[in-house]
Amino acid sequence: MPRKINVSLPDATLREYLTPHPDVTVLEWDLTGAPPQPHIDIVVPPYMGGKEILRGLDAVDTGLVQSQSIGYDGVEEVLPAGRVFANASTVHETSAAELTVALILASQRELPRVLENQREHRWESRPTASLADQRVLIIGYGGVGKAIEDRLLPFETTVTRVASRERTDARGRVHGITELHSLLPEQDIVVVVVPLSDSTRHLVDEAFLAAMPDGALLVNVARGPVADTEALVRHTVSGRIRAALDVTDPEPLPSDHPLWGTPGVIISPHVGGASSAMRPRMGRLLQRQIELMLAGEPPVNVVLNG
Repeated sequence: MPRKINVSLPDATLREYLTPHPDVTVLEWDLTGAPPQPHIDIVVPPYMGGKEILRGLDAVDTGLVQSQSIGYDGVEEVLPAGRVFANASTVHETSAAELTVALILASQRELPRVLENQREHRWESRPTASLADQRVLIIGYGGVGKAIEDRLLPFETTVTRVASRERTDARGRVHGITELHSLLPEQDIVVVVVPLSDSTRHLVDEAFLAAMPDGALLVNVARGPVADTEALVRHTVSGRIRAALDVTDPEPLPSDHPLWGTPGVIISPHVGGASSAMRPRMGRLLQRQIELMLAGEPPVNVVLNG
């Protein structure tokens, strides 16, 4: 007899991307209130619900918890014991890479100044920096890092890659993290896209920033605590380096924080993955997990397993 499974979605938005199947029941549950059934085979938590909402899984038996985020820092602390948890690798790479390139271009071509001039009806024509010919360092060469590189290379940049361990791939050498500080002085743009862990917390510290050359651009699309905010403030307020930040520490950034008004700093409110590209890709990943479960195969993207 074919296996029958049930899947809970936080709302109706992902339904249109799932293929109807007689053995699959789709429910809606946002992890607040009582679960619709005592056992749910695949639970999809809300995208912006935060980690604490996962405590709601205490009330239900689950087969797989399928996150809508790539990062899972702190999840293990709140996830009920014995749960299988998968992240959303393959879902956000496109959106995060697009935003990274947008932030770089906005900084290089001084779009904040241009937009301020537009608001004030002021015509000010002057040359700006280009992205072409820039030396770009990508720190964290996983799925998002590769997607960023794919989009930067057509801009005629020189890209250097850094991962936790040194290796060689089809595009050449990937440097190990131990080489980081010898690479930083040679870069015009530094993109940070590492996961948050004990080893990456405050990776971008005083020594890291001091090693960047004057006028360089730091782009953080990882997690806010990957950077030491006080050190970042010192180096940007002085005008020595620029920054484009999709994440901050603390987050949300307080309204009176100095980074808001620092010239050369661009801030977006942690929206790297939040674009129209997300839902169809999330739908495809969820559909794949459903098909694997129906076939009795193990899920993909498992990052925590009991």
